[in-house]
Amino acid sequence: MTDQTLLSLLSSLECALHRPEDPAQPGVLAALLHGDFLEFGRSGGLVRRVEALPWLSGASVRREIVACDFALQWATETAALLTYRSSERDEQGHVGRHTLRSSLWLKGPQGWQMRFHQGTPTSAGGGNADS
Repeated sequence: MTDQTLLSLLSSLECALHRPEDPAQPGVLAALLHGDFLEFGRSGGLVRRVEALPWLSGASVRREIVACDFALQWATETAALLTYRSSERDEQGHVGRHTLRSSLWLKGPQGWQMRFHQGTPTSAGGGNADS
């Protein structure tokens, strides 16, 4: 798989996790999280898979997440680090909560799954997700 193909695939999977799950396809997004998934949230909290699943299923109201500047680095033949920037857009169209994000994706028998995720608050123009 080429770098560009994997970057396209993982960025689309990442963005799918930003949206509430389609009720017509239960479990599809949950399948993207590795059984040992762990997140260091932008708020400083620790989130495990069992806590992330209700959020993914749309159990809470969420703002639209806008993601950009995706970059990919291979860690091994079956592990890749995805980095990017995100912000949230509220109902009035205001953009805020700028975040630098990184995700470790592992390829296993079920395909690519997110094993680890971290969000770090930043300013609108601060930081560079691929440095």
